[in-house]
Amino acid sequence: MAGSNSLMLIDSDVRRRAAVCHELAGSGIHVEPFEDTVEIKQRWPRSGIILVEDADGNIPALIEHMTEAGCWLPVIAFCEQPTTQRVVHAIMDGAVDYLEWPACASEIAASLAEADTNDARIGSLRLREARARSRVQKLTRREREVLAWVAGGLSNRLIGEQLAISPRTVEIHRANMLNKMGARHTSEAIRIAIEAALVA
Repeated sequence: MAGSNSLMLIDSDVRRRAAVCHELAGSGIHVEPFEDTVEIKQRWPRSGIILVEDADGNIPALIEHMTEAGCWLPVIAFCEQPTTQRVVHAIMDGAVDYLEWPACASEIAASLAEADTNDARIGSLRLREARARSRVQKLTRREREVLAWVAGGLSNRLIGEQLAISPRTVEIHRANMLNKMGARHTSEAIRIAIEAALVA
């Protein structure tokens, strides 16, 4: 789709902006770099996907601008070594996905394609929630409990203590949970759980 070929990159770090552009060179994805949300608001794009540094209230600022302008573009957040809580907050603020930097071109492209497909196919939050719920329904009761605790930011050891099982058993449940949900990583599973209203 056309949207996935156009990426607006918002990142205050000039070296990281250059690194992202370099990583995507030759991928067929056109990258337009911006230093901050103020700069992109001055030249707001009609289409494409936004990849934004998860810092300084960037995500709420973008969502607020899009709400006022009546023009919605998918937002993917990223940072280096994000915590579970940080991912949860970004998704709840309105990001459709979360990437950990550094990421390779194929990971970025997959996230963009997913965001673009979801944007075109789903359209409404209600349908997004229904889709997420169907993925969560594939889980056993125990796997749903583990997912809820993961989204709460607990480690395998602490989840094990809460559920009276070993950390190794928690690890097995986590692996099964990701596989059944078709999630590439924990951040994606958390996003699905939030969309399914499993966690708040």
